[in-house]
Amino acid sequence: MHGSVILITFSILLTLSSCVSKKKLTYLQYSDKTVDYSILDDEKMISVTPSAYKLMPYDNLYIRVLTPDPQYSELFNANFGTGTITQESAGLSGYSVDIDGNIELPYVGKVKVAGKTLSDVKMDLDSIFTKYVTDGSIIVRLVNNTVSVLGEVRSPGRYVIIKDRLNVFEALALAGDLSEYSNRQKVMLIRPSPYGPVIKEFSLTDRSILASELYYILPNDVLYAMPIQGRAFTTNSSIYTLFLSTITTALVVISYIQRL
Repeated sequence: MHGSVILITFSILLTLSSCVSKKKLTYLQYSDKTVDYSILDDEKMISVTPSAYKLMPYDNLYIRVLTPDPQYSELFNANFGTGTITQESAGLSGYSVDIDGNIELPYVGKVKVAGKTLSDVKMDLDSIFTKYVTDGSIIVRLVNNTVSVLGEVRSPGRYVIIKDRLNVFEALALAGDLSEYSNRQKVMLIRPSPYGPVIKEFSLTDRSILASELYYILPNDVLYAMPIQGRAFTTNSSIYTLFLSTITTALVVISYIQRL
């Protein structure tokens, strides 16, 4: 009888440990620190403007000079062949930012780009190339424009950012959303900077994230979804299930012997 009580208690604890409350799984909840957006007028709506990415050493740029004269296009542009330009081909034939923050263009020389936005670089190149062509236009793109999503998500990996304003929920959607064992109150963002990686933690269950500087993803950000505390126990549930099955079998055998 005593063994049966232990068995039942262990079964209840095993079941409860594998359950996650709905409150821990729900995004964008209200709290005492959350602004109630429903009572605000449109003019008073709190929002955050995403920061423009500033180039750093080891970034890779795709630069294309477009002119009516093919001779000038061949002179300044890397040869991408006749096929479709992919991220891989653009990376191999692009312009890498060196440790000093410069890129080196054919017939132009070194151009300082570190610490500048893509718009700034385009303006600089426009002024440079007007010395060579008066009717050309410049295209500047960041090749290494990706976000990495790791941890307790359904499809971890590195994903290409194809829009200017990708927010954190859209980034998680690329990875199939957080799993049920992810700690939504504690998500980690690792953001590169000229001085090294910067680590920030935030909660996706609080609506205050909508007015946070962390709401929008920047190129080369890493999102790490941390597991809940009970994840380790749940991961080893098969071991506990086998242990429970063994105890059950032993109790049945003992009960049978006692009846003889």
